[in-house]
Amino acid sequence: MKLFSSKRRMAVASAFILLALFALRPGASSLKSRIIASMSSALGRSVDIGAVHLRLLPRPGFDLENLVVYDDPAFGAEPMLRAGEVTAALRLTSLLRGRLEIARLDLTEPSLNLVHADNGRWNLEALLERAAHTPLAPTGKGKSEPRPGFPYIEGTSARINFKSGQEKKPFALTNADFSLWQDSENSWGARLKAQPFRTDLNLNDTGLLQLSGTWQRAESLRDTPLQLTVEWNRAQLGQFTKFFTGDDQGWRGEVVLDSTLTGTPAHLQIASDASIQDFRRYDITSGEALRLKAHCDSEYSSLDHLFHQILCSSPVAGGLITLKGNSGLPRSHNYELAISVENVPASAVAILARRAKSNLPDDLVADGTVSGGLRIARHAETASKLEFDGRGEIANFRLASDGNRADFATGTLPFLLTASNSAARGQTAHNNASAARFLEGPRIEVGPFALASGRGLANATVRGWFSRSGYGISVAGETAIPKALRLARMVGLPAMQFAGTEGTAQLDLQIAGTWAATGTSAGSSFSAPRVTGAAKLYNVPIPLRGIGPAEIVSADVQLLRDEVRVTRLNVNAAGAAWMGWLSMPRGCSSPGVCQVHFALNANQLDLSDLREWVSPSMASKPWYLVLKPNALSSSFLVNVRASGLVSANHFRLQDLEATNLSARLSLDSGKLQLSQVIGDLLGGHHRGEWQADFRVKPAICEGSGNITAVSLEEVADAMNDDWIAGTANASYALEGPCPADFWNSAKGTMQFEMKDGSLPHVFLADEAEPLKVTIFSGKAKLDSGAIELKDARLNSPAGVFQLTGSASLKGELDLKLARVPNGATATGYTVTGTLAVPRVAQLPSPQTQANLKP
Repeated sequence: MKLFSSKRRMAVASAFILLALFALRPGASSLKSRIIASMSSALGRSVDIGAVHLRLLPRPGFDLENLVVYDDPAFGAEPMLRAGEVTAALRLTSLLRGRLEIARLDLTEPSLNLVHADNGRWNLEALLERAAHTPLAPTGKGKSEPRPGFPYIEGTSARINFKSGQEKKPFALTNADFSLWQDSENSWGARLKAQPFRTDLNLNDTGLLQLSGTWQRAESLRDTPLQLTVEWNRAQLGQFTKFFTGDDQGWRGEVVLDSTLTGTPAHLQIASDASIQDFRRYDITSGEALRLKAHCDSEYSSLDHLFHQILCSSPVAGGLITLKGNSGLPRSHNYELAISVENVPASAVAILARRAKSNLPDDLVADGTVSGGLRIARHAETASKLEFDGRGEIANFRLASDGNRADFATGTLPFLLTASNSAARGQTAHNNASAARFLEGPRIEVGPFALASGRGLANATVRGWFSRSGYGISVAGETAIPKALRLARMVGLPAMQFAGTEGTAQLDLQIAGTWAATGTSAGSSFSAPRVTGAAKLYNVPIPLRGIGPAEIVSADVQLLRDEVRVTRLNVNAAGAAWMGWLSMPRGCSSPGVCQVHFALNANQLDLSDLREWVSPSMASKPWYLVLKPNALSSSFLVNVRASGLVSANHFRLQDLEATNLSARLSLDSGKLQLSQVIGDLLGGHHRGEWQADFRVKPAICEGSGNITAVSLEEVADAMNDDWIAGTANASYALEGPCPADFWNSAKGTMQFEMKDGSLPHVFLADEAEPLKVTIFSGKAKLDSGAIELKDARLNSPAGVFQLTGSASLKGELDLKLARVPNGATATGYTVTGTLAVPRVAQLPSPQTQANLKP
C-alpha cells in the first residue's frame, strides 16, 4: 500500500514538472545577442529581436518576439521581414555536440516586403545567392556532422507586399502559408499558398494562388536551375480583371491558370494552360455556357526580359486559333506577334457574341468558316511605331434569327487589320465625341458587303470595325425599312417593332459601342451602342395604337448624340397633309418617358376627318358633338408627352371654315392644353385657351376666349337659316365632362355684344319689318344644354327692351322682351317656338291687366 502511494506521488510530481516545462518560458536574454549575431551572419542583414524565451518542451528551442530583419539600404529603409512571434526549434543532435543549431523556424503572421530595384534586381536575390554559397547540410540530414543544417522555415497567415524602388505597390498576397527547406545537398524547395489582394480596392473573389518548386545551387541566380509550378484557380473574372487594371471590366467566369517553369532564369521554358469557365458578360445570365481555353509554350530570358518563341493554340469547334512570336513584359512596348485563324466555324463566333453582347436573340445562328492571319509588332529599342497588317475572310457567311424573321447571307465576308484613318476619326468624333477614343490603334475592318433590299432598290453597303476597346458599324445606301429593322434587332440594336411597317430609307448611319464596362463600387455597367447619322424616309406607314394610321410620305431624320431631329417632314394623317418638323431626346424607352417637340402645319383640315382619326369607331355626329364619348380616350393620347405649334391654313367645321388657325399644343401624360388658339372665323377673329384632363374619369374639358367682329350672317349661313344678321363680339368660359355630351353637360358664362343687326324671323306687333337691332348686349349662362340670358338689353328703333328667358342648344326659345321704361301701351313681348319659326306675342298693358283683376 505504501509502495502504491509512493508511485502515485512520483507520477503526480512528474506531471507537475512536465506541465511546468510546457508552461514556463524562462528568459534567455543572455543568448539574445548570440542569436541576433548568428542570424545576421547567416542572412547578411541586420537583425533585431524584442525578447527571447527558452522553451524546453515539447522540443527544446526559443520563442522570439518582434523579430525584425532589415533590408539592404540599397532597397530602402523599410524592413524586409517582421514577425511578432517566431518559434525556433533546436536540433537535438546539435545539443549533444554542445552547440545550438536551429532545425525549424515557425513564423506567425509575418510581413514580408519584396522589393524590385531600379537596376532590375530583387532584394531576395542576395539571400538566395548567399544560401547557395554557404556550406549548409540538407534540412533532413540523416547523421550528425559539423555543418549546420538548413532549417525548415514555415510561415502562416503571412502578408507579402511588393515594392518597386521606394514605391509601395497596391498588390499583395494575404493569408499566405509558405514553407522553405533545403531538399538535398545542392537543391532547395518551397511551397506557397495565398490569396491575391490589392490594398486600394475592395476585392473578395480573387481565387487562390499556389506555388511549389525547387531550385539548385549555382554561381549566380540567373544560372540557377529551377522547376516551378504555379496554379491560380477559382478567381472570378471580374475580380481578376479588376486586380490587374483597377476596374471591373464587366466580364464573368471562373479563371484557371496553370503554368510550369523549367530551366534557368536566363533560359526559362514556360508551359501554360488557361481557361475561363462559363464566360459571359455580367448582365447575361441565359444561354449556353461557354468555355474558353488555350495552351501556350514560350521561353523567357532574364538577360533581355523577353518571351521568345511564343506558341499559343486554342482549338475552336474543329478550327484552330494560334499565336506566335516574341514579346517583352507587359507595358514594355516591345513585341512581334502573329495570329492565325484556321477554319473556325462562324457558329462559334455567334456563341461568343451572344455571351459578350446583350440583346442578341437566343436563336441567333451563323454559318460559314473564318480564316485569316494578323501580324502586329513594335520594337522598343528602335522606338518604332506600331506595325500591323493582316487579312482574312468568312466564307459562305450567313446570319439568321427565326424569332426576328431575319436571314442575311453573303458569299464571302472579307476583313482587314488596319489603322483608323483621319477622315473616319473626324466623322465619328463629330457624330459621337466619345467614340473618337475607340479609333486609336489597330482595328479589324469587316466588309464592305451589300445589304440586299430586293424590289428593285439599290443595295445599302455595310462596313464594320472592331478594336480592343470597341466596335463600329456604318450603313450607307438605300434599303427596305422592314429588312433594316429586322437586321437591327438581330444584331441587338434597339429598333421599332411596328407590325406591318413598310417603306424605304436612304441611310447614312454609324453605330459605335464599347466592349469594356465602367467599373464602380456598386458594380459594372456597359453603355448601349450609340447610333448616329442621318436617314431619308419614304412612304413609311405608322400604325398608332388607339387612333387612326399615319404615313410618312418623306422625312429627313438626324440621329444626333442626344437628340433625334426630323426635318422636312411630310405626313398624311387625319385626312390631311402635314408638313413641319419634330425632335425628341435619345434613349426614350416609351412614348411617355421623353417629350416630343414639334411644329406641324396642314393646308386643309376637316374636323370630321380629325374626329374619325382620333376615334375611328365613332359614328358620324354633328361637329359640336366632337367631344362625345370615346372621341379622345385613346391610349396614344394618354401615354404621349408632346409640345409644339400646330396650325392649319383652312379648318372646316362642317359648314363653317376657319382660316389661319394655330395653337400651341401641350400633351403631357393625358393632360392636353391648347394655348394661344388663334384663327379667323365667321369673318371675325378668335383667341382663346383650352385644356382637357384625361387622367380623371370622366375627363374634364375647359376653355375660355374672345371672339371679335363675327359676321352673324355667316353664322346663319352655317346653320342653313338666315335667322340673324349683324356683327358681334363675345367672351366665354366653359367647363364640362368632355368624354360625355359636352355641350349638353357643360357649364359656363358668356359676355356678348351685337351691333347693327336684325332678327329676320322676329316681327313685333304692328311692325311691317323684322326686328332691327342697334345694340344687343348682356350675359348668358350655359347649364345642361340651356342658355339663360341675364342683364341683357336690346336697343332697336322699336324701343329699348330688357331681355330675359332661355334658349336651348336645339334652338327652342322662351324669351321675354320687357319695354324700358313701361308705358301705357304694350309693355313688351314674348318669343317662343324655335329659331327657325319663332312665335311673338304681345304682353298686355298695365291697364288691361288691371281691368282683368276681379
